[in-house]
Formats: sequence, structure tokens, C-alpha cells
Amino acid sequence: MKTLDQIRAAYAWECVQGVDDKYTNLAKGLPALVMSNGLMQTLAFLQSKAKENNEHAKIVRHVLGWLGRPEAQVLREEQSRDFARAMAALAGCDSLHYQRATAEALGILKWIRYLASAVA
Repeated sequence: MKTLDQIRAAYAWECVQGVDDKYTNLAKGLPALVMSNGLMQTLAFLQSKAKENNEHAKIVRHVLGWLGRPEAQVLREEQSRDFARAMAALAGCDSLHYQRATAEALGILKWIRYLASAVA
């Protein structure tokens, strides 16, 4: 049986295939951004930049995609496919659930950061 960290690593490995240095550099700073500003604020920032930069759009999809997986137990899959629905779900959840979402986002970002550096 795989651990949750192994499942995160496998998901992150799929996500980082074909990424470039811009994605890698963005991924390096995101855990600190989440810790200092919060999960929703970071996702909103990334989404605001997604129209200009493909890397921002990719990483939003990757984080929300993880939060929508059953292993993460944060969002329902249909919520994770739509930014507005994901944000509404996060805004409406209780503080314990929001803390879990933040922890899961940090967990997947850790793996994305490590593995993106390995493939870029």
C-alpha cells in the first residue's frame, strides 16, 4: 500500500512532465507565498496572472486538481475543475477544513517544487 506522500509524489511527477524553467521558478516560491498570504489569496494571485502566463494557469490546475482527488479529501472533483467553484467551496468551509486544504496544497507544492527542478 502506498503512503499519501508517495501518492502526492506520483501526482506531482505527472504534473511536471514537460514544464520549463518559468514553471520551476514559480513553483519554488509558492509554498512561502501560501504560508505568508494564505491559500485562497495565493490561488487568486495565480489565477489573476493565468491570462498572461501559461505557467500560472498550469500550477493553479495542478494544485486544484490535487485538492479534488479523493486522497486529499478537500474538494469534490467537480469543484476542483472550476476555479470559481473551488474558491467558493474554500470560502464556505469551516476553519479545520480550510487548514486541511492549506496543508494539502503545501504538501503537493513541496513535491511539485522538487520534481519540477529535476525535469526542467
